[in-house]
Order: sequence, then structure tokens, then C-alpha cells
Amino acid sequence: MRALVLEALLTPKPALVDQRGPGAHRDLDLAKLLRSARALRGTFLHMALVAGEGAADVRLRERLGALGRRGEQAMLAATGGSNAHRGAIWVLGLLVAALALAGSDSTPREVAAVAAGLARLPDRYAPPLSSNGARVCREFGVAGARGEASAGFPHVVEVGLPTLAAARRRGGGESCARLDALLAIMSSLDDTCLLHRGGWPALHAARSGARQVLALGGSATAAGGAALLALDAELLRRNVSPGGCADLLAACLLLDSESDEPAEEAPTVAAPVQHSASYLERRDSWNA
Repeated sequence: MRALVLEALLTPKPALVDQRGPGAHRDLDLAKLLRSARALRGTFLHMALVAGEGAADVRLRERLGALGRRGEQAMLAATGGSNAHRGAIWVLGLLVAALALAGSDSTPREVAAVAAGLARLPDRYAPPLSSNGARVCREFGVAGARGEASAGFPHVVEVGLPTLAAARRRGGGESCARLDALLAIMSSLDDTCLLHRGGWPALHAARSGARQVLALGGSATAAGGAALLALDAELLRRNVSPGGCADLLAACLLLDSESDEPAEEAPTVAAPVQHSASYLERRDSWNA
């Protein structure tokens, strides 16, 4: 799945796995993320094929759920038991199916609306909600990934994609545009990954730090880049990571017509990262 690979390779992301290292994760690294993405390719393809053959009804919802659960097992097998993309399977699975149902000429908002309809349908075969995300939703009273999907992915359609387009118009480069989209999502999403590991203080720190980067002109500016690195350091200090925001960035890249270029995957074994000259120049200006 290209969107998952593009999200994984994007660097530098605050406290997330990227080409620099594992971020705030002890059981994940870039090689595992890429193996997981490759392992899920068949799952998403099968979801699209199944959706293309039917209607947006309960039967399709239950078939997608079964495929998603099989995809989780493929992910766990590829990563040695690490949860690399459980949230992304839910988010991207709905959107892949919605793309097949809505057709290639549909707008992201139209696709998200179809996905929302699927998300609201019941699945008789789904196991009881016992994940960390479900527990956090109950404890903190937030919508979580299911609420985001049922609402039509507002952080994708109304936040991430518009920010991505605006950043491109400013001409800061594609990586910075994607980073700004991630930060915009972080600035308002009730990320259950942050809440699970750090509670409200971690969520507020992530939001305020993301807003600060954007207020300084985004990641393409020297001041914004320095603030991004400061946010990264703060989240690492708290040992928290905005995984839900990363899943929604991948959703943005899936629905974004300008993210169709081939993804150049990193090596599957650990190796020194060779950054481009433009990235190194920006990094040096951030640290100046």
C-alpha cells in the first residue's frame, strides 16, 4: 500500500518511526513498518475487489471486517507480533472499499461519506472492543478511530488535505507539505495513541507543539523546523507517539491525487540513512 510506505518514509515526524529511527516505539522500526505495509497489500486489494462487486450493506461490512482481521494476522506475522498498522487497517480499509464503491471520479469528501456509511453498519462477527483505543475512548470520552470514520473523516477532508494543498502552493517541498498536513491533524485530533500512553497532558503538549510549528510558517521555514524538532524532543521525553494522526495522514495520501508517484522503499535491513542534500540543508538551518 503506497500510502503506508509514503507515511513511513516521511522524515522527520515527531516521535514517530521514520528514517532517523523508531521514535517513541520500542517494538517498531522502519523495516517492520515497511514489511507490514507489504504484507497488507493483498488485504487492501481484496477489500477493493469485494466492494466493487457489491453494495454498501451489512454483508459487505461484515466481509470487510473479516478481511481486516485476517490482515491483522498478516501484519503481526510480518512484524514478529508488533502492532504496526492495526488502526490503519480500519481507516484505509474503509476508504479503499469506499473508493471502489464510489468510483474514480468521486471527490475525497464523497469517498469519505461512503466510508462513513460503511463504518456505521454493524458487524455481527466483530470481537468485543477490547483494544487500547476502545478503552481510551471509554475512559476519556473521545470519539477515536471509529468516531472519526463514522463522521466522514473530518480530519482528512477538512484538515489534512486542505493543509497539504496550501503547503504545496507555498512551495516548501513535498515532504514539508506532508509534514504540515500531519501537524494540522495533530493540532486538533483527540489521538487515542497519545491519550493511552500520556493522558491529557501528552495530548495537549502534542497539540500546542503542532500549532506552534504551523504558526511559525510550517516545517519548511527555519523557525518552524526548529519548533518541529523541539516538539519531537518533547514527545520523546514523554515517551508518546501520535499514531492516530499518522494513520490519518496515510488516509490523506491515499485520497490525494498528487501522491501517486511510486514510493521508494527503504532497505529492509538496518542501514545508515542517506538523506538528500535539501533535507540536510533544512536540518542544519533548523538547528542553527
